[in-house]
Amino acid sequence: MKKYTLAILLCGVIANAGNFSPSMQGYIAALKSEAKQADSSFVDFNAKRGEKIFTTKHIGKSGDSISCTSCHGSNLTKNGQNPTTNKIIKPLGPSVNKSRLTDIKEVQKWLRRNFKDVYNREGTALEKGDVLYYIQSK
Repeated sequence: MKKYTLAILLCGVIANAGNFSPSMQGYIAALKSEAKQADSSFVDFNAKRGEKIFTTKHIGKSGDSISCTSCHGSNLTKNGQNPTTNKIIKPLGPSVNKSRLTDIKEVQKWLRRNFKDVYNREGTALEKGDVLYYIQSK
């Protein structure tokens, strides 16, 4: 029974990573390596943890209580809007916006910028991977 459960779990891990483009799979692998170095018990990223990171409010760099949903909205298949600039943000969900999560430099830039805006710090490899798994699921 344990072998069967482990096999199912492993298939789920491989399936999650396989949903990313080939170039993003390399970035995900690098994040996994970094997460494993930080915590030897690390197994894989988790979309549920990513959802919590994405939706939980924090006092951001502007001093306001914000979360990622403050700009991107709670439905990642719809447009978001920056409340400060009123700029429309195209959907994050790759199911409706095929260009999302395809350009590593863009992904890295926006993860860095948005973690600093919401959390006042750069995200850890674990947090970044979890958020990417969450976004990829949309």
